[in-house]
Amino acid sequence: MSSRLKLGNMSYNPDVLSCLANLSNDEVFTSPQLANQVLDLLPADIWHDSSITFLDPFTKTGVFLREITKRLLVGLEDEFPDLQERINHILNYQVWGIAITELTALLARRTLYCSKKANGEYSIEPLFDDANGHIHYRAIEHTWAGNNCVYCGASKEQYDRGSDLESYTYEFIHTFNPERIYNDMQFDVIVGNPPYQLSDGGYGKSAAPIYHKFVEQAEKLNPRYLSMIIPSRWFGGGKGLNSFRSSMLADKRIRQLVDFENANECFPGVDLAGGVCYFLWDRDNPGSCNVINVINGKEHESVRGLDEFTIFIRNSRAVPVVRKVVSRHESMMNTQVSSRKPFGLATNVRPRQQGDLILHWQNGEGRFPSAEVTNGREWINKYKVIAAYSAYDHAGSPDKNGMRKVFTKIHILPPKVICNETYLVVGAFDSEREAENLRNYMETRFFRFLVSQFMFSQHITREAYAFVPIQDCTQEWTDEKLYEKYGITKEEQLFIESCIRPMNGDNDA
Repeated sequence: MSSRLKLGNMSYNPDVLSCLANLSNDEVFTSPQLANQVLDLLPADIWHDSSITFLDPFTKTGVFLREITKRLLVGLEDEFPDLQERINHILNYQVWGIAITELTALLARRTLYCSKKANGEYSIEPLFDDANGHIHYRAIEHTWAGNNCVYCGASKEQYDRGSDLESYTYEFIHTFNPERIYNDMQFDVIVGNPPYQLSDGGYGKSAAPIYHKFVEQAEKLNPRYLSMIIPSRWFGGGKGLNSFRSSMLADKRIRQLVDFENANECFPGVDLAGGVCYFLWDRDNPGSCNVINVINGKEHESVRGLDEFTIFIRNSRAVPVVRKVVSRHESMMNTQVSSRKPFGLATNVRPRQQGDLILHWQNGEGRFPSAEVTNGREWINKYKVIAAYSAYDHAGSPDKNGMRKVFTKIHILPPKVICNETYLVVGAFDSEREAENLRNYMETRFFRFLVSQFMFSQHITREAYAFVPIQDCTQEWTDEKLYEKYGITKEEQLFIESCIRPMNGDNDA
């Protein structure tokens, strides 16, 4: 059956690579449209250079390899007027891939060579000696040290299994010497969309990021250009990403960064907390980075250094506001907010039949013995302001209008009332009035806007309060007073109000 469909009087001939459904959030397929947006970051003159070499070290559908080849076919036409000669040169001397599974190796070869065997009857390059062509795949095993793989950190419990099941042992990162995969060959351009995460054997559906390992491995090959699509959660670090964040923000070779706060704008139907981005790393031309932040289809562009703050502030229009706040060198809220388990009690801890305290948890309150409290005993007899560890907004992402609420219900716990891990203690006071003033401060758009700069996942950690200055809670704070104190212009106020929904005391979860 032909793939060309008739829609009324219109013909529709879809690209099969645009139609492939994503298998999971671990391995996200790239559409041809997105692949070309990434390739657009590269200098235009490389498509006219027959000596440039390209590598996709984690190819799935082969879309990057195909789109690279299509561009070279146009760019090298003057040098190789004969089409078959041009194809032979590009596929033999310019384009390579490393597949992530045996299945994706076959799929990528079918995409690039028009045959699942590179030397097959229908291959567009008849000169290959073997069936692999330049799309490499080798089945390897994890190397266990204790409970985890020494290369990727995969959980032995999850991935030490029979050969009939996929072990997600990606060759590119399961070696300390990636240059040996292709016999010390030097690649000018490394590009692609790596796997994002692996289950780490933690509670529930806990998963650890691995995409940063592909970036670091690619840098070892010292290409001229490196461009990858990866989740944006590295902007704020966390769960194995802190050192990666620091190195990326300090790296002046990152010259282009395109960021989508809502991953659906990049990968329709894929739920990636914190959004997704792609970047261009230019080895020989360090400097400032051209940052494009995409929100609801609108692009906001700026040229700046990535390392001005300890995290990356994705929206350029937020930067002047944060600069005004941090320039006063006040103490910040992250120095007083508790860590997880403020009283040493996990999320699944529930009230007891008897006890001298009250435990506040997600579904209510009940008695609890003080003997089981292992942290935060100094707060027991104070008025405590608590906020949920999880954000109100789905996966910490803005809604369809680009707005966030940030917090769910903000509670004030009186003396003798404690909470479990569902909450963080944001502040503790001797008087109820001070606690009420902190709650009112937290409900301001100003406060929540500053917290939202750290929202790259569904969690609001203690570090998310690092841009929020501590105020004198013997007085009440409003947005108007805060705007005046920090010199927030009318235009900046309107921007804050376009990002943060009002709470109006209607805490609702």
